[in-house]
Amino acid sequence: MKKYHVYGIGNALVDKEFQVEDSFFDEHNIEKGFMTLVSHEQQQQLLETLTNKVGITKKSGGGSAANTLYAISQFGGNAYFAGKVANDETGDFYVEQLGHHNIETNLGSNRDHGTTGRCLVMISPDAERTMHTYLGISEEVSVAEIDHEAIKDSEYVYIEGYLVTSASGKEAARELKRVAEEHGVKTAMTFSDPSMVEYFPEAVSEVIGTGVDLLFCNQQEAMLWTDAEDFSAACETLKQQAKQFVITRGAEGALLYDGMNFIEIDSHNVDAVDTNGAGDMFAGAFMFAITHHHDFETAGKLASLAAATTVSSFGPRLSAEEHQKILEQQGLANNLREFSDQEK
Repeated sequence: MKKYHVYGIGNALVDKEFQVEDSFFDEHNIEKGFMTLVSHEQQQQLLETLTNKVGITKKSGGGSAANTLYAISQFGGNAYFAGKVANDETGDFYVEQLGHHNIETNLGSNRDHGTTGRCLVMISPDAERTMHTYLGISEEVSVAEIDHEAIKDSEYVYIEGYLVTSASGKEAARELKRVAEEHGVKTAMTFSDPSMVEYFPEAVSEVIGTGVDLLFCNQQEAMLWTDAEDFSAACETLKQQAKQFVITRGAEGALLYDGMNFIEIDSHNVDAVDTNGAGDMFAGAFMFAITHHHDFETAGKLASLAAATTVSSFGPRLSAEEHQKILEQQGLANNLREFSDQEK
């Protein structure tokens, strides 16, 4: 029995969310719906503008892989997050936000001096998230953050697509995948954002290498990555690089491929206010379920409900109580307790 259900690596960022009108993007020449990397100075200017114009809506720990691993831990799984934050107040806040329930990390008290990464998340009236990110010290994530023993003691490793934006981050992702494959640990990856496959395709390709066991993406990312003429063709192309995959489709639900069959998962009709973290939550709930002996359909239904709950409120993460309520709604709470007893 492995100690961790999932070991992941990614950028450690503190999210600051703001509600804006669509006109704000035109006024400030911002590409809506994408993540854009900016300098500290650029981000600080935008932060001052947003703070003065609309005021902050939510502040929380973030980062694609970290959000996913946090969800796994709150559902009851065991996770390990590898990343990099500085020895500053923002870094202290980030570590506190990870919680102390079923999640371990390399982010101890002995942290380097510098600036912890930060992401300004602009939420438009259609609930779409647009992000301007300053990576700070997270840009220095490298193979030094990788714990070989923890990887070997994991069922899956999880790679965040955002890592391809820095040379050291890309190498860390490649090394994580190499170590996992060497020790028979399954590999999972998320594209993270359309901008990764559109602007960093070669780097993404280097990380995927000969393929992964499980790939997460949304429909836009799937279409961009495969350069397919239609969605069906994109799905067929993805089979060449992932043994199994999950494609989220917003209001149309999700399409899963379990290695043999395609499975359609319905969405939930909710009043969406903030899509930030929805894909991360979907991946977290899904990986929690499959590492607890549930099939793809069950995992997809749990993930769909979890993602719908996430978009119904501001911020990328839910409380521990909300995670347990989702399990109860799906009838999985008792099943989890039985599984946990068997593992002991």
